[in-house]
Amino acid sequence: MKEALFYKVKDKEKKIVQCELCPWNCTIKDNSWGICGARKNIGGKLYSMTYSKPAALNIDPIEKKPLYHFLPGTSAFSIGTFGCNLFCLNCQNFELSRTRADQVKLKEVSPEEIVKMALESGCESIAYTYNEPTVFYEYAIETMKLARKNGIKNVWVSNGYINEKPLKHLVKYLDGINVDLKFFNEENYRKVTRGSLKSVLRTIKFLGESSVWLELTNLIIPGYNDDESQIREMIDWISRELGKNTVIHFSRFFPMYKMQDSEVTPIQTLKKAHDIASEKLKFVYVGNIGPNKYDNTYCPKCGALLIERIGFDVVQNNIVGGKCKFCGEKIPGVWG
Repeated sequence: MKEALFYKVKDKEKKIVQCELCPWNCTIKDNSWGICGARKNIGGKLYSMTYSKPAALNIDPIEKKPLYHFLPGTSAFSIGTFGCNLFCLNCQNFELSRTRADQVKLKEVSPEEIVKMALESGCESIAYTYNEPTVFYEYAIETMKLARKNGIKNVWVSNGYINEKPLKHLVKYLDGINVDLKFFNEENYRKVTRGSLKSVLRTIKFLGESSVWLELTNLIIPGYNDDESQIREMIDWISRELGKNTVIHFSRFFPMYKMQDSEVTPIQTLKKAHDIASEKLKFVYVGNIGPNKYDNTYCPKCGALLIERIGFDVVQNNIVGGKCKFCGEKIPGVWG
């Protein structure tokens, strides 16, 4: 374990602390845990209980994150731990997110070892993923600092539920991020995740104004966020606040965890979302439906096929020096 960043002592005598890492701002009594299940008050000090204790280590294609405009065709050394600060009823990795750090004994892997493994495996980036990286912030930051020194880029796959002060510190070491924008109304955010849309939008807007490469994912769940009005409202906000070059991925929902009775997203719904988004955004993708033309990147100027993808594999890449090979149009992204 490691003493946590971003907390304050609320009552020294009673050993009560307040975590300031995410919008929950948990007030935590001695020998008690934060809501994320990853941080614990021990004797009036807050500790990260997942530090150097990864629950998952894998080498993934960067397209799996998904990041489509960030070093396409490369591999990301991916790490995750236990715990999460949202409670999504449809969580795909609930074995990790809903397990507390003290419930499983794990082998320690230091930030130095993570970077060494990434270098030895030839990965161009380290992805902090599987569970919400905000809850293993200290482990991530220390690893990210070392990765930067060794020429490795850092990417997060995040729910965006983080306070402004730790976010400002994070972007010093972050190169790319995919934020899951789950719904575009407060009611469904509260109902399905217990979180707040307002807090997530604040994070997204801050990232959009930073130098970090940002992509968004919207998982379309029938009956929750599949109506055209909500999709249009979301796209209008993205276009207005982030710009028409913002990359968005629409993803197909399959029954999972505590939403086993929900329907699978019809492919036609995803295609309609794609068409709506394409009215205002240049780069719109559809995932989780198998190989399809919506996985590909096309030049917004001449329409040429720039990146052809089959699943997570890049089979051709016609972006040269960050520009369309055919007409010279600049394509936003991180290309190498």
